[in-house]
Amino acid sequence: MNINFIKYSVVLWLLFCSTIFSQENDFNFTLQGQASAWLTVVPEKSFISQAGLRYIPDLFIEAPLSNSLFLDAELSINTYLATDIHDWKTENETAKLKAYRGWLRLSTNQFEVRAGLQKINFGSATLFRPLKWFDTIDPRDPLALTEGVYGILTRYYFEDNTNIWLWGLYDNSDIKGWEIIPTEDNGIEFGGRFQTPLFTGEAGLTYHHRKADLSKTPSLAVLSNERYVNENRYAFDGKWDVEIGLWFEGAVIQREIDISSLKYQRMLTTGADYTFNVGNGLHVLSEFFNTENSDKFLGNGEVVNFVGFSVDYPVGLFDNVSAFYYRDWTNEDNYFTLTWQRTYDNWIIYLLGFFNPKTASLNQTQSGNNALAGDGFQIMVVFNH
Repeated sequence: MNINFIKYSVVLWLLFCSTIFSQENDFNFTLQGQASAWLTVVPEKSFISQAGLRYIPDLFIEAPLSNSLFLDAELSINTYLATDIHDWKTENETAKLKAYRGWLRLSTNQFEVRAGLQKINFGSATLFRPLKWFDTIDPRDPLALTEGVYGILTRYYFEDNTNIWLWGLYDNSDIKGWEIIPTEDNGIEFGGRFQTPLFTGEAGLTYHHRKADLSKTPSLAVLSNERYVNENRYAFDGKWDVEIGLWFEGAVIQREIDISSLKYQRMLTTGADYTFNVGNGLHVLSEFFNTENSDKFLGNGEVVNFVGFSVDYPVGLFDNVSAFYYRDWTNEDNYFTLTWQRTYDNWIIYLLGFFNPKTASLNQTQSGNNALAGDGFQIMVVFNH
């Protein structure tokens, strides 16, 4: 059976269930959405290197089933058209209409189970996230867009704010997060997270298991005699407020693979932030990121180091400016993004200036490619309803 048929059937089934339940319960339906349009200019490529339109309608459904049991759901579609223009004679258009969110949740005051197409993210870091396992959120993206994953997530919250997460994912074969090898088709993934208060903050332990398919990465497949690779991820993170905000996030990815340089991948981020009493409040954040591949858990290997800074300042009631600077110490590359935001009720205007390497691998853009590679600027108009 075609797996896409199954996925869309799940979304339709959620809508059907919500409609049936609404006949006997006090359901609240809320329809909202976000429309956006953007133009990107990279003079080296062309006067207008990309233009795009996007609309994401969201239907939220909420209903109390009893005094302590609640049912809610979200149905959302991501539809967009983006055109890469290299010259006035050649255009490369990408048009998509696909499910963006489609989940159903049962919850109490301390427990919830959510099934369907959903966003799952956690961790303490902001700029460089070793725990970016299931999303592609880039803090420089004003819309913070990311694809969801198909699965079931359960969470239980104790009275002291300790919480336990357990999840199972199915057939998420597209690259997500830091993955370099896609998950096998129809693959089952599972994992969990334990998070608890610690001193003036909180700390968490996280685990995830999946099976990757090397045949989907030809450049690596030729180096290995295996097709399927078991992968285990282990992580520890924490965040505290001690006059300034302090955090760290570390992860180890262990692969059962015969390519020595990919057997272990270690990632560590440390960070701090503080809001200075300057004008309306100047917020400054900094993170250091290290990642290393090796054939042993603590072995030496290929190292990449990044340092990043972000600054944001509310100019007034309607305007906000922010800046991001990343330095790739290993490859000696610099990334710089400056954003001005103007808000008018439901309307938001963004103006971005960027100065990045031509092969910027860190950019996650609205259309899923590296339109912000190189030097240029982008204007975006967003309408929320």
